[in-house]
Amino acid sequence: MVGRVADEIVLSAEERVFLEAQVRRHKAARSLSDRCRMILLCAEGLQSKEVGAQLGVHEHTVGKWRRRFVNYRIEGLTDEYRPGRPRTVSDAQVAEVIERTLNSTPKDATHWSIRSMSAEMGLSHTTIRRIWAAFGLQPHRSETFKLSTDPLFVDKVHDIVGLYLSPPNRAIVLCVDEKSQIQALDREQPMAPGVAERRTHTYTRHGTTSLFAALDIATGAVIGKCYKRHRATEFLDFLKQIDRHMPEGPDVHIVMDNYATHKTPKIKAWLARRPHWHVHFTPTSASWINQVERWFAELTRKQLQRGVHRSTADLEADIAAFIEVHNENPKPYKWVKSANEILASVKRFCQKSQQKQCAEL
Repeated sequence: MVGRVADEIVLSAEERVFLEAQVRRHKAARSLSDRCRMILLCAEGLQSKEVGAQLGVHEHTVGKWRRRFVNYRIEGLTDEYRPGRPRTVSDAQVAEVIERTLNSTPKDATHWSIRSMSAEMGLSHTTIRRIWAAFGLQPHRSETFKLSTDPLFVDKVHDIVGLYLSPPNRAIVLCVDEKSQIQALDREQPMAPGVAERRTHTYTRHGTTSLFAALDIATGAVIGKCYKRHRATEFLDFLKQIDRHMPEGPDVHIVMDNYATHKTPKIKAWLARRPHWHVHFTPTSASWINQVERWFAELTRKQLQRGVHRSTADLEADIAAFIEVHNENPKPYKWVKSANEILASVKRFCQKSQQKQCAEL
C-alpha cells in the first residue's frame, strides 16, 4: 500500500530570507522559530518523519505545519485566535467595585483593602487586585500636600526655575537652607550574619545640631557647617563662609526660603554691601523648589536615618565627613520641568480637588 504523499514545499527568495531570519533571531518566539526550522527542512525534500527526528517533535506536528504553510504560506505559521475562558466578572460588577472604592468606606476602616472589598463584593481577592491594578486604584496609599498661598507664587516659580534651566552667564547659583534640630541618637544595633540589622525602639538623646548648607546647582558641590543654634547670627556667619569660598568677579544668586532669620536687618545690611549678591526667595510652603532639599534627603537616607551618635560632636563629624566625600565626586541634580509645566500641574491638581469637593457636597 502507498501512504499519503507529503505536500511539497517550494520557497520563494523572500520566504527563505524571512524563515532564516526568524531562526537566527534571539528574541523571536521559540514556537515560531521551531516552525520556521521545520519548513526549511521540509523545503530541502525531507519527509515529516525525518524532520521530526531531527527536531525532536512528532511527525504529525511537522505535517500540521507543512499543510498550514502550503495553504497559507508565512501567515499560516502563526497561532490561531483563541477566545480563552469565558468571563466570569461582568462589566457591571467591575463598575460597582470602582464606584465603591472611590465613593465609600468600610464600616470599620477609613479605606478599603483587597480583602475587605473582596468580602463586600463577593469576588475573589485576585479579581479585586486585577481591577484595581487595571484602573490605577490604590486606596491604601495616602499623601499629604500643602498649596502655597503666596500672592507672588507664579512670579517666584518663573524666577527660580529660570535660574535652574538658564542661569546667567558667569554667575554662581546657590541653593541655601538649614536642616535644624538634627538629633544625636544612640541606639543599640546588634548585627549578625544572616540577620537583618536590628534596632531597639528605645534611644538616648545626646543633643541636637543645625546644619546650614549651600548647594551649587552647576557642579553639585556643597558648602556646609553645623551650629548649635539656627538664629540670624549663625546664618550671617554661614553667609560669610560662603563669601570666602566664592571667587572674585562672578555674581552670586542665592535661592532660599522666607524664614525669619533670612530677613533680619543685619542680613539685609550685609547683603546690601554686596551688590553682586542677588537673593531669590522661594514661594511660601514651597520648599520642594529649593534643590538643596534634595541633598538633605540624601543626607538623611545615607547618614542620619540609621546613624548612631553618642554626642553632637560625633554627629557633626559624620556630617562633615559626608560632605567631604560628596564633594570628592559631586554631581548636579537635573531640573527637568519648566515653570509653565509646574504651574499647569498645580492647576490640574486644584481643579481635581475642587471637582471632588463639589461632588462630595
